[in-house]
Amino acid sequence: MVGIISFLIFIGHMFVTNYISYHIMKNRVINRRDWDLNICSGKTDGGALNVDIIKHTELPNFKKIKNIYNLPYPDNHFEYVLSSHTIEHVQDPLKFYNELRRVGKNVKIIVPPLWDLSAAFNILEHKWIFLTFKTEHSTVPTFIKLPFARIFQEKFGQKIKA
Repeated sequence: MVGIISFLIFIGHMFVTNYISYHIMKNRVINRRDWDLNICSGKTDGGALNVDIIKHTELPNFKKIKNIYNLPYPDNHFEYVLSSHTIEHVQDPLKFYNELRRVGKNVKIIVPPLWDLSAAFNILEHKWIFLTFKTEHSTVPTFIKLPFARIFQEKFGQKIKA
């Protein structure tokens, strides 16, 4: 019985921390301003130009792009760039971040913090673990490859290679 209760507490903790990370903290950053560029927007309206490689849903000012490492914008084109819960999915986080810095004067990235275990260790979708307890960053925090992610993703997971 103690084992079942412990398991249920652990699962509850996973749901609560994930909700805090992906909804409350993410929305706090998004609602802070109208972002000039919301890169890899998914289903989130950043307030101005929403850009992604796939159209997930109807968003205002949406533009589909082909390559996140070569954005179709000139240097310093945007004042504020937001990348929310994207960099953990990409093949090359530093190359992606450098491209964001090229097109934006101020870049904010939101990553799954280590305290959100279900997001930080999501082997079906993420490629990287960011070694940080913070959600919001202006630079790329230290990161490592997510163990076994490639194997699980090839077999069961995400098919998009961004």
